[in-house]
Amino acid sequence: MSLGLTEIILILVVVLILFGGKRIPELAKALGKAQYEYKKAKEMLQNEAKELKDTVEKAAEAEDKKHQD
Repeated sequence: MSLGLTEIILILVVVLILFGGKRIPELAKALGKAQYEYKKAKEMLQNEAKELKDTVEKAAEAEDKKHQD
């Protein structure tokens, strides 16, 4: 499902009518900021998950060595 040119233009016209020309830059700025924060949080969670995985793997390796000795 993709949007065609006609649908995009219709959406833009509705947004312009609802919010007016002065509010659109404010909305765009808020959306950009939200997108940045989302990406930042996503990267932090990915890094945290990787660190947790590495910690678990190291603990498992240490446990294996302990049982082998």
